Amino acid sequence: MGIHYDYKSTKGIKLMEKQAKREKKLAEKKAKRLAKEGPKKNENKEKPLDISKPITLDFLTNPNKE
Repeated sequence: MGIHYDYKSTKGIKLMEKQAKREKKLAEKKAKRLAKEGPKKNENKEKPLDISKPITLDFLTNPNKE
């Protein structure tokens, strides 16, 4: 009766330990990957608007802005 009796009473604890182990492993992988890639660079910087130019309707509605 030992193993079967003990299984249900420790099932929750074992599942929590397994989940913690999985999360720890994923965190280590993520840290390793970030260290390998280096710091992220923001390439999507928007240019500030030129103050000397007036804002026109064409400028606001043009889908192909440059």
